[in-house]
Amino acid sequence: MLLLLSLSGCQQEVNTHSKQVKFQTVTTDTLVPSLSYQDTLQFTGTIRAGNTTGIGFELAGKLKSITADSGDRVEKGKLLAQLDTRLLEAKRQEIDASLSQNNADLNLAKSTLNRSLELQLKGYISEQQLDELKRQLNSLLAAKNKLLASKHANALRIEKSSLFAPFDGIISRRHNNLGAVVALGMPIFTLVQNKNPQAFIGVPVKFAQQLKAKQNVSLKVGDKKYLAQIAGIGAEVNPITRTVPLRLSLPIDAQVINGELAHLVYKTHIQKTGYWVPISALTDGIRGLWNLYVIIPTNPSDLDNTFNIERRDIEIIYTKGELAYIQGAISINEDYVSQGLHKLVVGQQVKRNTTVAAR
Repeated sequence: MLLLLSLSGCQQEVNTHSKQVKFQTVTTDTLVPSLSYQDTLQFTGTIRAGNTTGIGFELAGKLKSITADSGDRVEKGKLLAQLDTRLLEAKRQEIDASLSQNNADLNLAKSTLNRSLELQLKGYISEQQLDELKRQLNSLLAAKNKLLASKHANALRIEKSSLFAPFDGIISRRHNNLGAVVALGMPIFTLVQNKNPQAFIGVPVKFAQQLKAKQNVSLKVGDKKYLAQIAGIGAEVNPITRTVPLRLSLPIDAQVINGELAHLVYKTHIQKTGYWVPISALTDGIRGLWNLYVIIPTNPSDLDNTFNIERRDIEIIYTKGELAYIQGAISINEDYVSQGLHKLVVGQQVKRNTTVAAR
C-alpha cells in the first residue's frame, strides 16, 4: 500500500511539470524603411605614363657610345647615345673644299665680268660674250647656294647623330648594344615619362553618360587612394569589351608604375524603397527568391507574449558587407528574426529574447 501511494505521488509531480511548455527564444529586430541606397561601383584599368616612347635616331648608322641604361632617370635634353660620324665629317670636309673652289671661281668670274664691262664701253666686246659671262657668274652663285645647302644638311645629320631625351622620364628598356648597326627609326630606348601619370579605364556606356570632363573621381592603385580627374571620355565603344574608355589624370606626385592595375571607385545613390537587414536573417527560398522570418503575436490579448513564425518571400536588391537591402512581402515596423534561423521552422511558437547584450 505504501509503495502504491509513493508511485501515485511521483506520477502527479511528472504531470504537473509536463504542463509547463518552454518556447524557443529568438533575437529580433524591426523593419525600418529606406528610400534609397548607396551603390559602390568599381571598374578596373591600367596605369600608363603620359608619354611612353620608343626613341631612336632619324638616321641609320653604327652606335658609337651609349650613356644611359635601363632604369636610369633622365632629364629632358640629356645625351643618351651617339652614332659614328666619321663618314659625315669626311663629307663636311669635301663640301668645304668644294666651297673654296667655288669661291675662287666666283672671284675670277666677277673680275672677268668687270673687265668685260669696261671693254664694252669702248666697243671691244660683243653683247653675246657679255651674256655668257653673266650666265657663268649666275651658275657659280647657284652652285655655291647648293653647296651651302649640302653643308647645312650635313650639319643636321651630324647633329641628329646624337640622341637626346625628349622629356623627363625613366628608361624602361635598352634595345641595342654598343657597336650595333641600327636601321633608320629603330628604337634604341623605351622612355617612360614620370611626371604625367594617367589611368585608362573602360566603363559601361550608361555609366559613361553620367560623367563629365574634369570631374573628380576616386581611384585606387594598390593600397593607395588618389583623387583623379577625368581628362577625357572616349567617343566610341570598344568592340571587344563593349566599354567606353576613360582617361584619368593622377596627381603629379602619385607613386605609381606604368602597367599597374587601377580601380575606379564610384558611389551613386539609387532611389528605391527597401529595408536593410543582416544577411544572417535570410534563408533560401524557391524560384530564386529568399525568405525572411517575421514574428506575429499568437494572441494579442494574451500576456505570455508568444509569437508565431511566418515566412515572407523577399528579393535581395543589393548587398554590402554583412547587410542586404531587400524588398518583398513585408511591411513597415514588422519584427523579424535576425539570427539563428537554423533552429526554427515556419509556424513554430517562440518568445522574443529580452536579454540585453553586454557592450
